[in-house]
Amino acid sequence: MAALKILVIPGSLRTGSLNAKLAAAAAHQFAQAGAEVTRISLADFSLPIYDGDLQTKSGVPKNAVDLKRMIGSHHGVLFVTPEYNSSVPPLLKNAIDWVSRVHDAHETRGEVFRNRAFALAAASHSRLGGARAMAALRLILSACHALVVPNQLALAFADDAYDDMNRLKKTPDIEAMALMVQQLIDVSQRLM
Repeated sequence: MAALKILVIPGSLRTGSLNAKLAAAAAHQFAQAGAEVTRISLADFSLPIYDGDLQTKSGVPKNAVDLKRMIGSHHGVLFVTPEYNSSVPPLLKNAIDWVSRVHDAHETRGEVFRNRAFALAAASHSRLGGARAMAALRLILSACHALVVPNQLALAFADDAYDDMNRLKKTPDIEAMALMVQQLIDVSQRLM
């Protein structure tokens, strides 16, 4: 059987981002569990704000096609999202909007969302840990017909959640991460 491939996508480009830090910790956890892990930055897939007229005039940008193919080359995907005004940040929403417009000749539009499992995590300074952003992201992905696993990680008070090795230090957070990681692995393996 081929190695299980997991893609980790932080939805933040901010220097010192708590969500990029959480994405790195999750990537380490997936690797420890035996998955082949790729962690990307959406900065490497720069996209204009989605505009249907732009798509009609110029087609889907190459970076959207590349991001869609990156997602398609993995069995499972973890989105790690910040929370902006109780929702998903524009960077991540825009990337999903563009990727949902991409389809290769042998596929239907949005097929990349239907053939793999997705998981959600968020880190926040607040006590809700990005839970509202994850609820909004789950709704967006369900509209794309994505299979989003139930276990998720809402990392509250994330500025104090890590040890000196940038690993989670609080038992409830460690356990929530382990459950999310294992569930994404299990579901992704069933879909392989």
